[in-house]
Amino acid sequence: MSRPGTDARTSARLSRQRTRDTAPEVALRRELHHRGRRFFVDRAPLRGLRRRADLVFPGRHVAVYVDGCFWHSCPLHATHPKNNAQWWADKLAANVARDRDTDTRLADNGWHVVRVWEHESVLTAADRVEAVLDSQTGSGDG
Repeated sequence: MSRPGTDARTSARLSRQRTRDTAPEVALRRELHHRGRRFFVDRAPLRGLRRRADLVFPGRHVAVYVDGCFWHSCPLHATHPKNNAQWWADKLAANVARDRDTDTRLADNGWHVVRVWEHESVLTAADRVEAVLDSQTGSGDG
């Protein structure tokens, strides 16, 4: 199914975009696993919340999201399609609003959210995740 105002070639390319196991996500998982961290992958942190985190550390109440620069409107690398510009602007704004709502819902339930941009250094991202994990008390990583 094509998006309104999107040509068939573009629609086909977008349909092939991964929703999980992206290169930045796999690299972060590999680094954290190498550091001895254990976690769940592609899991909803809260029961009843259909929004899945890329990495979940339930014992520490930490959820990690690896956000793509295009889909989540990175302040450094966001692009704005010219074809069907208003539809895309609305779509991307809704993604950002959903991200903020997810952050708020998780925080209201005692969770800590770490958002990592796809362009971030994997070592820096892993350091940030570990800093949050180490600041939490709980029954372990996973």
